[in-house]
Amino acid sequence: MPEGDTVLQTARRLDAALAGRPLTGFDLRVPRFATSDLTGRTVLGVASRGKHLLTRFQGGLTLHSHLRMEGAWRVYGHGERWRGGPSHQIRAVLATAERTAVGYRLPVLELLRTEDEEQAVGHLGPDLLGPGWDPDTALRNLLADPGRRVGDALLDQRNLAGIGNVYMCELCFMARATPWLPVGELSLPLTTRLVSTAKQLLEANRDRPMRTTTGATAALSRSRVRERLFVYGRAGRPCLRCRTPIRVADRDDRPTYWCPHCQSGPTA
Repeated sequence: MPEGDTVLQTARRLDAALAGRPLTGFDLRVPRFATSDLTGRTVLGVASRGKHLLTRFQGGLTLHSHLRMEGAWRVYGHGERWRGGPSHQIRAVLATAERTAVGYRLPVLELLRTEDEEQAVGHLGPDLLGPGWDPDTALRNLLADPGRRVGDALLDQRNLAGIGNVYMCELCFMARATPWLPVGELSLPLTTRLVSTAKQLLEANRDRPMRTTTGATAALSRSRVRERLFVYGRAGRPCLRCRTPIRVADRDDRPTYWCPHCQSGPTA
């Protein structure tokens, strides 16, 4: 599932494939920008901002995209078969002489002036993987609404940018708090630790091909692959701490995982 670390890795792949090269093909398959053509313009670079991607082009234009739950960018060599999904799911094609980047199932795709990027991402809180990370501002943002549920506060990109459903579930487990607990019921030291742990987890996974929050290594056998995460995706499996079966609930169209024993209440 795309989260801040995944989006950063995607930006790196796109940048390595496209940056410094002129486009030989440009196709946006969304009605609003279907007639746009940047063929011939050089790609200046690709950057991530939280869970957003910004692909910048010569001439002061930026392609803003967001993966949300199911979106993906794939990079293919010249003549290589595209395998990211059926053709009707393709939303963007950026081609150079050597590589082609194809965007699948992108729910957000817009072309804007580079000088107007803040209109798309200016609402974001401190970026957990960005150069301007500010833990104090992130902490203040989380505490601004004490009655808000912890899970909702962590997922709100206006508070801090880069946390998705996987990290939300894992962070709540590590805090021994259910995602439904009001933020104000967490102690200040625990909330502070929640912010620092979020930073540590995303930093630790920014270069890993497979995400882990438990410290498990990539050498785990296929049968134990789910031990890379404490609770996410482990419904019905024993908690890695107490062996109680992990539970799952649908929450705003997102599956929320938790341990009913370990997360019975926050710790100091």
